[in-house]
Amino acid sequence: MLKKTLQGFAAALALLIALAYSFGYDYLFKGIRETYLRGETGSSIEDGNYFPSHLIAKGQPIPWQKDSLYNKKTLPNDLVDALNKSKTVSFLVIKNGKLLHEEYWDHHNQNSKTNSFSMAKAVNVMLLGKAIEEEKIKGLDQKYSDFFENYKNVEFGKDLTIGDLAKMEAGLDWTENYKNPFLPNAKAYYGKSLAEAVFLRGFKEKPGTKFEYQSGASQLLGFAIRKAIGKSIAEYTSEKLWKPLGMEQNADWTVDENGMEKTFCCIQSNSRDFAKLGQLFLDGGKVGNLQIMNPAFLEEMKTPTKLSNGVYGMGLWINVDAPIKHYYFRGLYGQYIIIIPEKQMVLVRTGTYKVEQQDEKGRPQLVRFMVDEVVKNF
Repeated sequence: MLKKTLQGFAAALALLIALAYSFGYDYLFKGIRETYLRGETGSSIEDGNYFPSHLIAKGQPIPWQKDSLYNKKTLPNDLVDALNKSKTVSFLVIKNGKLLHEEYWDHHNQNSKTNSFSMAKAVNVMLLGKAIEEEKIKGLDQKYSDFFENYKNVEFGKDLTIGDLAKMEAGLDWTENYKNPFLPNAKAYYGKSLAEAVFLRGFKEKPGTKFEYQSGASQLLGFAIRKAIGKSIAEYTSEKLWKPLGMEQNADWTVDENGMEKTFCCIQSNSRDFAKLGQLFLDGGKVGNLQIMNPAFLEEMKTPTKLSNGVYGMGLWINVDAPIKHYYFRGLYGQYIIIIPEKQMVLVRTGTYKVEQQDEKGRPQLVRFMVDEVVKNF
């Protein structure tokens, strides 16, 4: 009886595996292996070691200069409570270009690398700005079909522009969902081929007519950038950002099995280096006397679009409704690089905030709370 039961189970399992491969769900096996079999219920900020990656090489490090009041003032109790409840592992405050406060939890420290998740989308757009500046891409109005000709023959594909992708106005047939393993985010994250995950998606509406946050749009943009620059996204990131910014550590950008970076997510770096990306916006694209980014492009990135109801620019989330205006890089589970222009401040928060409370426009309430508390106390 036991033998027959085991044979039946084996047959059922073989059928399940065959069906998964037949219908393109074979990525689920990697998803299960890298989550449940490691004691996780989903992706994690430390899962970069379980995927192949390309190196983002640093150059000559330029360490943060510490403020004279560095770590001399404790965080207010309400903020500490919020950070603890949201399972924060790092929290940094930069003011006037100097490191004012940094704190780490749960075995993390200044050298700990964690997953940027969708903060990488803003880096992807910054690389777009460099490619435009270097005339490798004509501009935001350039048609996507200039890079991948078959889009001329796809319904709505012929209308898609580079700017539509950067502004999340692509109109893709893509439901942004991080919990359903059968939807495209999981396939892009755990699958073998990003091309298969995103190029096979059609369109549900005309590009440029509606704002809808879609990781597939960022990945399509990444494919166009890579084709335009003729090298890996990670190598370009090293040349244009990591080296001139004087990052303190090498970083890693997760890739699929074909060596394409997941430009919708997944830069593994430390919080001090993440903060330098925010400081670049405050400094108008300069590092010292060196202009490494076009300030006009950075301004466009942080300008809210009409279709987004004022909450999104290009790669950046924006809150100009708040008394203290701010904009920020945003990643899953509460990865934030927050820029507060009027106070010349940058905040970095990383961690595992799986129940992110949002305002009526879909922005995380924790971001505004952190901004208010830090400005009030620092």
